[in-house]
Amino acid sequence: MAEKKAGKDKTATKISTNPKKMSSFFAWDDDILILNVLGTPGAKQDVIGKVKGNQLKISVTEAPRAGKATDHMVRFLAKEFEVSTADIVVVFGRMNINKQLRIKAPKKLPSVIARLTS
Repeated sequence: MAEKKAGKDKTATKISTNPKKMSSFFAWDDDILILNVLGTPGAKQDVIGKVKGNQLKISVTEAPRAGKATDHMVRFLAKEFEVSTADIVVVFGRMNINKQLRIKAPKKLPSVIARLTS
């Protein structure tokens, strides 16, 4: 899939946005957090769960109908990362449990990510 260069520097390393090529469930592209998600719609509560392979499990209460669970997930994650919903882009998987999100300049990181970045 697509690869992006980090910045305009020609010697910069390339960031793979292909979830199978990413070494972790998340990566940084400048100030944008790329997050691979395994979504679970129709859960009892909205929660950021554990890492499963190269994906972060995120459960939401919304039922899986016409992308509504994904929309609900974006609203939930906007609160968790302290960003607006416009700062979260669903790259792929809007109507699938396997998703990739790009979160612009998150102000807060959930503990599962924060402990891996420090």
